[in-house]
Amino acid sequence: TFFGYGEHGRIHKIKEFYDPDSLGGLYGALTEYLGFEMLDGEYKVMGMAPYGDPARHDLSRLLNCDGKELRVNTRYVNTVGLRRHKENGQGFYFSPRLIEWLGPRRHGDSADQPYIDYAAAIQALYEEAVLKLIDHYLGDILRETGRLAFAGGGALNVKLNQKIIARPEIRELFVQPASGDAGTAVGAASYALVKRGIQPEPMEHVFLGPSFTTEECRAACARHPGQPAHQVIDRMPEQVARLLAKGHPVAWFQGRMEFGPRALGGRSILGCPSVAGIADRINEQIKFRERWRPFCPSMLDRVAPRMFKVNHPAPFMTFTFEVNEEWKTRVPEVVHEDGTARAQALERRHNPRYYALLEELERLTGNGVVLNTSLNRRGEPMVCTPEDALAMFFGSDLQYLAMEDVLVTKPGVALDG
Repeated sequence: TFFGYGEHGRIHKIKEFYDPDSLGGLYGALTEYLGFEMLDGEYKVMGMAPYGDPARHDLSRLLNCDGKELRVNTRYVNTVGLRRHKENGQGFYFSPRLIEWLGPRRHGDSADQPYIDYAAAIQALYEEAVLKLIDHYLGDILRETGRLAFAGGGALNVKLNQKIIARPEIRELFVQPASGDAGTAVGAASYALVKRGIQPEPMEHVFLGPSFTTEECRAACARHPGQPAHQVIDRMPEQVARLLAKGHPVAWFQGRMEFGPRALGGRSILGCPSVAGIADRINEQIKFRERWRPFCPSMLDRVAPRMFKVNHPAPFMTFTFEVNEEWKTRVPEVVHEDGTARAQALERRHNPRYYALLEELERLTGNGVVLNTSLNRRGEPMVCTPEDALAMFFGSDLQYLAMEDVLVTKPGVALDG
């Protein structure tokens, strides 16, 4: 865990904590205890937490943090070697003491007691520790500048980020959208540029991956053994918006693929958030993931200040915001159990085609908001190529796939819904 400040193109260290005194390691250990994979399932713990009550279980014995010092209790978590708890030959990042204290490790997909309370408690403990450390090591700087950059896997904890934004000294929080290990590539490239005397450009969008033409998408359809029905559509954003408004989920494969873990309108499954039950339908027929995990909204940038109680840039789905009461009923399918939403507020210049879809959906439904989840099935990576998209399409109950100007449909499905 590193704290520092940037000045004149250089980063100056204020304080650094080393393993095993790692907040990310602590959260990861509880992620494993709660039945998920460390370095992968932390966001599931975060999604489970709002269903629980952090006051029911005091996890403070796992961590000693007064703001200045940070000590993780390795008798319970962040354990290595022979001191690890083991099941079926697999070692975990916590010790048998944790099992003796909290009970058996969680298994299955249910969000039930006491595990939802443990999730809420570790989320609260994590938030409390990070906020104390920020205040101690960066408080004076933040009161002067109001600007904070946050990176590392722990920076993808959107509930923590909501708490950071709420602090009075914070005017702007920047979270690099691929701030886990993948983001080290950005850091290395930036370092190399600075060494060559070149100023890196601000990271304003994530559309950095490969893209494919309409002809390449048509060729992929022609090569597919299922010989899918497909048609070139002149005004694809408008066509997809009409399908969404009629209650159909649509796979959206457009432009360059996103860099990082979030689908932001390049490789997405979309739904209309005012259509009752659309989230459950996408979950049960397409995504096959845990029922208690929320779906998130993309919206027009001008809608965000009306929908949320806080007005802060949100281009990357790295923050949650409290939803205003009116919008909880207007777009209920993208509001989480605690009344928040992890949002993408889109600017037209970063993805004009996706923006046009949102504008048309606003014209049809009154809401410039769409349910947006990644174009993949549970346990699989995000779709990259047209071939990937077709494989995912035919491996799910999706009925519509929009690849550039090509609309692919399942047998017997009408193009207009």
